[in-house]
Amino acid sequence: MDDVAVGPLDLASRVDDALAVQALAFGLTDDEIAVRRQIVLRHLTLPGVRALGATTADGRLVGFVYGMPNDRGHWWSTVVEPYLRRGGHDDWLDDSFVIVELHVLPAYQGVGIGRRLITEITAPVPQPRTILSALDLDSPARRFYRGLGYRDLAHPVHFPSARTPYTVMGAMLPLRGR
Repeated sequence: MDDVAVGPLDLASRVDDALAVQALAFGLTDDEIAVRRQIVLRHLTLPGVRALGATTADGRLVGFVYGMPNDRGHWWSTVVEPYLRRGGHDDWLDDSFVIVELHVLPAYQGVGIGRRLITEITAPVPQPRTILSALDLDSPARRFYRGLGYRDLAHPVHFPSARTPYTVMGAMLPLRGR
């Protein structure tokens, strides 16, 4: 969509807008939003965190992505490490940029906004590869990631309190489609 601009996002000041996008795109309850709000704000205190937003001409946030250099000490890494190790892929936790969240409002999906967000956030990072987790379903999201060059590294991955298992995916940088 031509009227949507992708650029740096002050995620701390727009955390509620971002979580509203995530809630609609991912189907979150109010309790899940409250938990994720604390997680996002904690992540923003870590080194190397980057965020981009997709905004309309009137300033409405319709998509966002944020990520950071992976650290084996982070909660996510400690959960996925045994699954990756089982498949011989735990080295992906080193020297990788992790995509923590990427969400686009349903009305704005399928027009290249997600691709712009993820390729632009990973383009300047010094890490040679990127990792993320996605629901372990045959979904448009998984096909989207595969089209960018991501491949499955471990699945099913069970996160505490998550109802649905996930897949950890990884790709060498730069992503396809830049």
